[in-house]
Amino acid sequence: MPAHPLVSLEDANALLVLAIVILVGVAFGAAARRIGLPGITGQIVGGIMLGRAGFDLFEDDTLHGLQPLTYLALGLIAVTVGAHLNLRRLRNAGRRLSLLFLCEATITPAVVYVALRWLGGMSPSLALLLATVSIATAPATVVALVRETRAKGVFVKTLLAAVALNNVACIVIFEVARTLVEGLGSSGAAEFARLARPAAQILMAIGIGSVLAFAMDLVARVAGRQERLATAAVAALLLACGLASALGVSPLLTCLALGFVHTNLARERSHLVDSVFADFEPAILAVFFTMAGMHLSLEHASAAGLAALLLFAFRIVGKLLAADLSMRLAGATTRVRRNLGLALTPQAGVAVGLVILIQEDTRFADVAGLFSAVVLTVVTANEIVGPILTRLAIARSGEVGKDRLRLIDFLQEEHIATDFRARSKEHAIEKLVDLMLHTHAVSGVSRDELLASVLEREQQASTCFGGGLAVPHGILPPGTPMAGVMALSREGLDLETPDGRPVHCMVLLGTSIDERDRHLEVLAGLARTVGSDATFQEQLFNARSPAHAYELLHGEESEGFNYFLDEEA
Repeated sequence: MPAHPLVSLEDANALLVLAIVILVGVAFGAAARRIGLPGITGQIVGGIMLGRAGFDLFEDDTLHGLQPLTYLALGLIAVTVGAHLNLRRLRNAGRRLSLLFLCEATITPAVVYVALRWLGGMSPSLALLLATVSIATAPATVVALVRETRAKGVFVKTLLAAVALNNVACIVIFEVARTLVEGLGSSGAAEFARLARPAAQILMAIGIGSVLAFAMDLVARVAGRQERLATAAVAALLLACGLASALGVSPLLTCLALGFVHTNLARERSHLVDSVFADFEPAILAVFFTMAGMHLSLEHASAAGLAALLLFAFRIVGKLLAADLSMRLAGATTRVRRNLGLALTPQAGVAVGLVILIQEDTRFADVAGLFSAVVLTVVTANEIVGPILTRLAIARSGEVGKDRLRLIDFLQEEHIATDFRARSKEHAIEKLVDLMLHTHAVSGVSRDELLASVLEREQQASTCFGGGLAVPHGILPPGTPMAGVMALSREGLDLETPDGRPVHCMVLLGTSIDERDRHLEVLAGLARTVGSDATFQEQLFNARSPAHAYELLHGEESEGFNYFLDEEA
């Protein structure tokens, strides 16, 4: 009787496959990081070796058993990206994000369409569909690389918000393009019905995500225990993915809406998005990227040919042009302008999802084969090259390793106002109190109470230090983290100061009794640098935008006073 192996990978059950996928993903990710490559690239390479393009160790039916986990990973990524569209945090980023959204939704697909149509000789309908797919950036890749590099700053904030917006734009524009291509030659009521269908699906996805976000918030308010919050968060994520799939709407858009609504309306975002999801996110992402590599194949490359090459190359050209033009028009910092387009190159989840939509739609049977071949070939290239380009862009932005608490970490871009004007010191303090309450999640104190505490302190002794600096401060309830806002004036405010100089920089601090020591450190650091360093003053007082001021305050040149708190002796 012939001997049989104890384990046959071809017949392995889903749990064994999952264990192997996690082990390979973690090992290859660690190996890639050791040689200076993104961990994602290593995970994808590990998946390629396990999958169709490598040793082909598992049957398709076995891999199909892990598909729900892939959908869960995509949903988790979408919720995380949606949570980065916090309107309070993006207060000063509206102009550059709206311009980027407009340019990405027009320039990138236009460049790709012209290339496919006139250089590749492709039909108008197929070129249009492929051009719309080019808009999307892979949110999973970007989120994972930001976490891996521990990056933080204006560039990262812009990048994450841009990814969320361009995925929404891609889904919406693709649905409109698909409807237009499908409805060529029709008219009247049939045409109106086709155009109304994408709008209805988009509204339904947003509605599902919004309702679940409110439900999560309700559970967070009545359930004080962390394990109940975790259960609610996971249940909401699964419901978002499941309901969207069952109703035929985009799970990605549904989860984006869930993350967006929750981060802007809920009081417990830090528990549900930052803490709960962060606990199991690394393992899920390792599975996701390794599985992505297992599904990659070069079998489509020959059929895709020139079209795939044109889509790959001109998509990058379109991204670079759109990012550069929009950031120039928005007056963004040089670091953001030069690196944003490069960081937007990865492409995967949404593009693959749109391939599935076309494959399942019998009305596109004549173009589905070529469409799938081109998109999947480009996705294969982008998933290998994209992470390297994105990591390079993050490194060039100077924000790697900045996701750690710093002395004045409470002063982010959204907490800074430039071109500040006020009639008097009292008027300036009122405006700064309003800015603090609008941009910080301060609770337990009313506007009148905070304003009164600041004015009372000011009556006791002026907080104008001289050197163009004033630091008024008020009292926050015990246990409240330190908060602060900064106002910059090129012309200067005509206030009474020890040296007779106008005030060019006002920093309003809100501090609880628990953080008096840090309060004194902040005062000393501001006085030593902003109030005394003539070179730093010249740059800060004339900052063109809050983003430029943030880069000065949190750049390498400011680490002498704005140091990382985990490096304190």
